[in-house]
Amino acid sequence: MFVYSVRASTIKLFAVIILTFSLLCGVLVYSETKGTFAVSVNEAYNFSDIKTNDDRIEFLAQFGIEVTGEASEESFTMPEDFDRVLLGYNEIQKAQGFDLSKYAKKKVTRYTYELPSYRDYDGTVYVTILVYRDKVIGGDVSSADPDGFVKGIIEDSDE
Repeated sequence: MFVYSVRASTIKLFAVIILTFSLLCGVLVYSETKGTFAVSVNEAYNFSDIKTNDDRIEFLAQFGIEVTGEASEESFTMPEDFDRVLLGYNEIQKAQGFDLSKYAKKKVTRYTYELPSYRDYDGTVYVTILVYRDKVIGGDVSSADPDGFVKGIIEDSDE
């Protein structure tokens, strides 16, 4: 004869296991949809599957930034501790919904394009995007002049 009793602690254990499994499934579903970043109710930009030069050009076109040709490419490891300059740059990225501190100690690739013309600006202007594992994690439009400007790509599309 086999006798098995169920205590309240056994039921609680199964409830915790089921709850944990449900939370894990929810996190997995959420992480799959993180590739799209909504800037406003009417606009959604795709930041994932950026693998080729054509993908990068198409990505920038979402923001009204037209580039041609190949980008200069540089891979680097994001530092663990941000200096004053990188902290300021990260504030620009945070205003766009990015946060570079999440990628500390990760190998990131920077793609830089020269803009052939930029509004009424006379100097040289570059657009840069930062990519980690085929996902854009940051970007900016900046002038090459010492007294120039640096602003986010999303901020630039709003003007």
